[in-house]
Amino acid sequence: MARLSFDTPFGPMALEGEAALTRLWLPGTLPDLAGRGEETPLLRAAREELLAYFAGERRDFDLPLEAAGTAFQRSVWEALRAIPWGQTRTYGEIAAAVGRPKAVRAVGQANHVNPLPIFIPCHRVVGRGGALTGYAGGLDLKGALLALESGKECL
Repeated sequence: MARLSFDTPFGPMALEGEAALTRLWLPGTLPDLAGRGEETPLLRAAREELLAYFAGERRDFDLPLEAAGTAFQRSVWEALRAIPWGQTRTYGEIAAAVGRPKAVRAVGQANHVNPLPIFIPCHRVVGRGGALTGYAGGLDLKGALLALESGKECL
């Protein structure tokens, strides 16, 4: 599996994938990747799209994604991809969107194991009343991503 680690304004991140992206590691979640890895055209494009997103120059991504998960997890991740830039949804709204209105905790768990955060924008899911709740990269990063998308200064 091709891997590429790189620096971002938020700290080091890494990508993995062959024909499609399969994984994005956020700062603080990187395993030992033994060096910078292989810079394939796909991973180079993904890095450039992420850096453009962080610079406020890109709102969506044009890359093939392949997120491994259960049918329920994949349905949640598709619902996340439907959340427009600069908007948020609650866990309850996502549960309703996938036809399982009582599965709020399961939606939270699907977010927790999302292998492609940012590309599959789980940072756009908030608690009731807009409260920031869990994020693999930490609540500071989640808040910064939401601020970026709302046009507020975050870097």
